[in-house]
Amino acid sequence: MLQLDNFYKARYVLGKVLRKTELIHAGKINDDVDVYLKPECLQKTGSFKIRGAYYKISQLSEAEKQKGVIACSAGNHAQGVALAATAMGVKSLICLPEGAPISKVEATKRLGAEVKLVPGVYDDAYAEAIRLRDECGYTFVHPFDDENVIAGQGTIGLELLDQLPDVEAVVIPVGGGGLISGVAFALKSLNPRVKVYGVQAAGAAGMVESIHQHRLEKLASVSTIADGIAVKEPGQLTFEACSKYVDGFVTVSEDEISAAILRLIETEKMVAEGAGAAGVAAVMFDKLPVKGKKTVCVVSGGNIDVTILNRVINRGLAKTGRLCALEMELDDKPGKLVEVCTVIARLGGNITSVHHDRSANRKKVDACILRVMMETRNQEHIDQIRRALEEKGITILNNSILKIEH
Repeated sequence: MLQLDNFYKARYVLGKVLRKTELIHAGKINDDVDVYLKPECLQKTGSFKIRGAYYKISQLSEAEKQKGVIACSAGNHAQGVALAATAMGVKSLICLPEGAPISKVEATKRLGAEVKLVPGVYDDAYAEAIRLRDECGYTFVHPFDDENVIAGQGTIGLELLDQLPDVEAVVIPVGGGGLISGVAFALKSLNPRVKVYGVQAAGAAGMVESIHQHRLEKLASVSTIADGIAVKEPGQLTFEACSKYVDGFVTVSEDEISAAILRLIETEKMVAEGAGAAGVAAVMFDKLPVKGKKTVCVVSGGNIDVTILNRVINRGLAKTGRLCALEMELDDKPGKLVEVCTVIARLGGNITSVHHDRSANRKKVDACILRVMMETRNQEHIDQIRRALEEKGITILNNSILKIEH
């Protein structure tokens, strides 16, 4: 059972170690929504996870602390456990999926934890951590399905009511559900009028499926750039809390998450990881009934792997119509390439690369395929360029959205 008194106790304990994350008014996320950001990406270790991990470990007995703690994580919980355990002189062992970003693995080691990489995804790391717990007597620090962890994460809800007393809606990224369970319980206990919405990546929508089916559902696989919320199955405690206290769930696509990461960088000068930007994506793309409402988006983390940041930005540019690849069929004659470039330049497009292929067209010997990559303003601008080229008799084969791996 979640108890509000435990949340206040967690707030007191965490007051000595947390970085205070003030709300940021973000008027450029969605013109129709009064958006505020709760920048937990600026928290120590770069995510909210330090809250639950630190409070959980602080409540262990001395005997439990002597034996040490073990955890499993896609990265952020690992860093929270490592920092908390080291600060309290407790040994920590972290099981991570072998595909976890190198930056998160190294950060966990730097914070004093021993790391074991496990083949597979989060759930595989979880199984190995449970095995080692039983074998060695460690205390397992669950990343989400634990009352003290949930209480620690829920201190964000207490802070929101202090920072924005007239808040009308709160939007929260969801993986296993620890963050939204704690925040929703705190908010609904103190002000039931506040709406709480959860957002999952479309490729890892375990909580959405569980709520829809009214029972715990385990996904066969997960696939998303939002590795912090790539969880196959939510927890029992979190499922029950979400069923009772959360007003609705939506999913966002990889393109929408990428666009949100880009928007936060450009307009708020804030770096968010995929999970951290999921709530912002839902508000950006009008997935939630928050028009005209004072809405807080919890930016849960900022530990994005810099090796994919460029690809994410390009995908965000493509999603918002600012980067486009046009493929067209041209007669293979002098002046045709100049004609295409002139049309694009006249309309304000900025060509960044050109690929001219005579061998790609199997139907017309005297024609070629031209692929032009260009920077544009928005989708309307792309459509304008397309129409102008077609008016010149040029056949547009397609305009492609850039792909990134994850």
